Amino acid sequence: MTTAVLSLGSNLGDRLAQLRSAVDGLRDHVVAVSGVYETPAWGDTDQPDYLNAVVVVTDDADDPRRWLDRARELEAAAQRERDPNRRFGPRTLDVDVIAVWTAAGEPVIGDDPELTLPHPRAHLRAFVLRPWLDVQPYARLPGSGFIYDLVRADPVAGDVAGLVARPDLSLE
Repeated sequence: MTTAVLSLGSNLGDRLAQLRSAVDGLRDHVVAVSGVYETPAWGDTDQPDYLNAVVVVTDDADDPRRWLDRARELEAAAQRERDPNRRFGPRTLDVDVIAVWTAAGEPVIGDDPELTLPHPRAHLRAFVLRPWLDVQPYARLPGSGFIYDLVRADPVAGDVAGLVARPDLSLE
């Protein structure tokens, strides 16, 4: 059994519908779904704002790569197209595997180029950490510390100010 934190983002098309579709695609595995946040684009700012959320999921499978496979399936269903010239470019749906834990609660650590765990830049991303804080206020990002502390420290603290909570939008 594994538990994972997945980050969802969309800034093309019907952003909310894309996020809802991803949550629906994970429905049998969902433990918790964060609120929705509207966030400026990160890394490549010449694009529309994103809607972002975090989902905590669990599964009987022992292989953390199953979460990556599910993420890719959800992105494919949303007709995501990857532009090799714009790594952080716009997308219909982005699903990132942020962290995975074993049934014993041990974090999965790995440096596979396709699935580095925990996500190597999660500790820098307010659009991941702030929604995660909604659903697991005492969570720790393996190797980086408590989420609560990470969102209060630079450089993330400065980015948190740019996030807009959207309580008018629900993924449940």
